[in-house]
Amino acid sequence: MKNIGSYPNLRMRRNRKADWVRRLVSEHNLSTNDLILPLFVKEGYQKKEEIKSMPNIFRYSIDELTRVVEKACKLKIPLITLFPYSEIKKKDSKGKEALNKNNLICRALRSLKKEFKNDIGIMCDVALDPYTIHGHDGVLKNSKIDNDLTIEILIKQSLLQAQMQCDIIAPSDMMDGRIGEIRKALDKKGYEDTQIVSYAVKYASNFYGPFRDAIGSEKSLKGDKKTYQMDFRNSSEALREVALDVKEGADIIMVKPGLPYLDIIRTVKDNFKIPIFSYQVSGEYSLIKNGIKKKLIGEDAILESLISLKRAGSNAIVSYFALEVASQIK
Repeated sequence: MKNIGSYPNLRMRRNRKADWVRRLVSEHNLSTNDLILPLFVKEGYQKKEEIKSMPNIFRYSIDELTRVVEKACKLKIPLITLFPYSEIKKKDSKGKEALNKNNLICRALRSLKKEFKNDIGIMCDVALDPYTIHGHDGVLKNSKIDNDLTIEILIKQSLLQAQMQCDIIAPSDMMDGRIGEIRKALDKKGYEDTQIVSYAVKYASNFYGPFRDAIGSEKSLKGDKKTYQMDFRNSSEALREVALDVKEGADIIMVKPGLPYLDIIRTVKDNFKIPIFSYQVSGEYSLIKNGIKKKLIGEDAILESLISLKRAGSNAIVSYFALEVASQIK
């Protein structure tokens, strides 16, 4: 760094002396344009069920979901992402419910698109874990995840969601080669404008527990997901994953989780000219929310955490704080 002066001629605190000047010289800021709202959908009517492991986060029936999305539209949040809470009776070993045109996600898509048109974008998860009795993202064969058989199902799931007017397909399964196969299938069927957000960098993290509770796969999960999700000790591997998915046709890259992987977000940002989403996952949310509730940390920890993800290089952030923060910004 070049010589920029020294004390007493230069006093760094002058640019911090008041709120107005701190706002003038701030390098990174957060707007509603940076927020993606994750929402959990359940069966029923007029249902709003709080998730025990995630304070103030709910599963909504489709009619209640519409009210939440209406609020998101008014707050100018540009994108929501949907996750189903599947009843146990609709789960099997191959996740067949994922291909049911009248499953929760498909009905939610039809309802929301009829109500909101293009006022807000909708992203849908492509993976089998909400639909399998074993809780894995793919099909088990001889106690192992069958990569290529799983891709065949994920292609059909992606095409079904595109048919239901999903704006962004988001494969979170971490199967090798699925982005290229899904892209080819979408283009062949005339869905070349349907975007793909690739969970290219999804770690086998310890921060996912509350999410698995939210979608109902926590108790059913057999073993762990370390044979397909990334080892949290690795960073260079993330660049290989991203490079492959960019080549296969990904429009946007997801890094998940967020806060424990700020270095990964920055590394990907520095090496690829592609938009990056980060996911402030359920475990991060619950830690911060419970810390605030117990007065162990201040409420500004929410904003601090989101700004850190922006500072690392995220274009947008999937966060369970999205509605709360958007309301504050407004």
